[in-house]
Amino acid sequence: MKVIDTNDQGLRTLIHDYPRVLAKFTSENCAVCDLLAPPFERYATEPQFQKTVFLRLDADENPVARKMMDTKVAPFFVAYCRGRLVECDTLRTEEEVLQMLNNLQTCPEEAVVA
Repeated sequence: MKVIDTNDQGLRTLIHDYPRVLAKFTSENCAVCDLLAPPFERYATEPQFQKTVFLRLDADENPVARKMMDTKVAPFFVAYCRGRLVECDTLRTEEEVLQMLNNLQTCPEEAVVA
């Protein structure tokens, strides 16, 4: 699957449409954002991550995304499991992104019935 460019409204919708979502909040003139763009794009197409949706938002243009970042800087990554935020932070290396992505894979694809 390709990375989906979206906005605050799209983020709110997509985190409920898919069980696993990894969102990357970027900012203009962010060198680390540019550095992590190729691996993020690559992960989106890798077979082991096909059940995860990859989103990209410009934090400068989306106030909800900006507010979520609080005092953090881009690139800010947010992992959602079944509509719930499970992990978020500023990540600076490909290894950190991969670790968050691997952590997200423990999210069940189907709803857990109690």
